[in-house]
Amino acid sequence: MPQWLPGLLLVSPSIVAIGLFVYGLIFWNTRVALSGRHDEISPYRFDKGENFVDLWSQPSWPGAVRHALLFTAVFVGGALLLGWFLAFLMEKGIRWEGGFRAIYLFPMAVSFIASGVVWRWLMNPAPPERAVGLNQLLEKLGLGFAANDWWQNPRWGMAAMAIPAIWQMSGYVMALYLAGFRGVPEDLREAARVDGCSEWQVYRYIVFPQLRPVTLSALIILGHISLKVFDLIMAIAGKQIITYVPAIATYVEVFDRHDPANGATIATYLLLAVAVLVIPYLVWSVRADRR
Repeated sequence: MPQWLPGLLLVSPSIVAIGLFVYGLIFWNTRVALSGRHDEISPYRFDKGENFVDLWSQPSWPGAVRHALLFTAVFVGGALLLGWFLAFLMEKGIRWEGGFRAIYLFPMAVSFIASGVVWRWLMNPAPPERAVGLNQLLEKLGLGFAANDWWQNPRWGMAAMAIPAIWQMSGYVMALYLAGFRGVPEDLREAARVDGCSEWQVYRYIVFPQLRPVTLSALIILGHISLKVFDLIMAIAGKQIITYVPAIATYVEVFDRHDPANGATIATYLLLAVAVLVIPYLVWSVRADRR
């Protein structure tokens, strides 16, 4: 029996499952996106990609893309900064570090649905006289002028929607950065100090450059989470136009408007957006391993 056969038999169920439920469904979704099946009974006729162009003429689609970009920018930037700051504090050495790590990582164990239900109450947009959640807290602290309508703001609602996501994922980013900090050999730091570097220069020229792979990994992970966010927004705002994003649009097209072709087209756009983030990272990882 060939030596490679037992290994192949061992991984073959995973290969079959991935081929069927990942690449097979991607192929089927693309087939529907390239068809004229705009209802549940029309035949699968090839439409030469017209759906991908016609989608931009729909009034709600450009707004959904704009909301997704705003959410991504605030969520990714906020989670990276907060996670890095928490890891930096941990790396400097604090008492009860294990307990703080558990506290910071705990939100990640909560589903987006559960946290969305809580944050819907916290970000209740009621005015100060009827405020609950954060608006009530601001009122009691004498900061009632800072109360606002949070996710119901027509321009910046998606930025407020990113706050629960930042709270939930910053602990995970903290863990990544903390591992990166602890992975920098102490010998390098000591050598820099012996050469006359201040503590800030040690971090600037020795430690921070070593964190670039961690930053890239965190950026890819957070980016693909933000692009396909669905459950958090559904739990907080539902299918409202002020928080409309591509994932919500997919749900609406398929289950509310019964338009499989448009829903599959939006899903294909999401796949391409995620691929733009993931594929360069995979290429970089392969080249780094070879070096």
